[in-house]
Amino acid sequence: MAMHTAALFSIATGSSDPIYRQLIEQVRRLTAAAVLKPGDVLPSVRDVALALAVNPMTVSKAYNMLETEGLLSRARGVGMLVAEGNKPQGRENLLRPALERAAAEARQLELDPDTVLQLFAKILGETK
Repeated sequence: MAMHTAALFSIATGSSDPIYRQLIEQVRRLTAAAVLKPGDVLPSVRDVALALAVNPMTVSKAYNMLETEGLLSRARGVGMLVAEGNKPQGRENLLRPALERAAAEARQLELDPDTVLQLFAKILGETK
């Protein structure tokens, strides 16, 4: 049974990340958090495109890239599903790109690592 699209995906229209990239990252996060498990059927390209008001080619591109990566597999007559034997990325690996961007920005601002780590610890504590 396919997952409900509205509960599964959302897009940030103001984001600098392309929509297909946002969808890819969301599928990665959902599999890492075991919200999506091997064998789970994803909503159809058409359903996702309608729910998010995006071009179906955008959704298709995201699904195809995830299939190439081995995270999704195509089942004839069923659609796209989370690949069996899929080893999802660890949760910390999903955070790595954001931290790499923040580290690059900190270096550009010539901030020392201790200051950056203290700021991160403070921000992390604020979200509790």
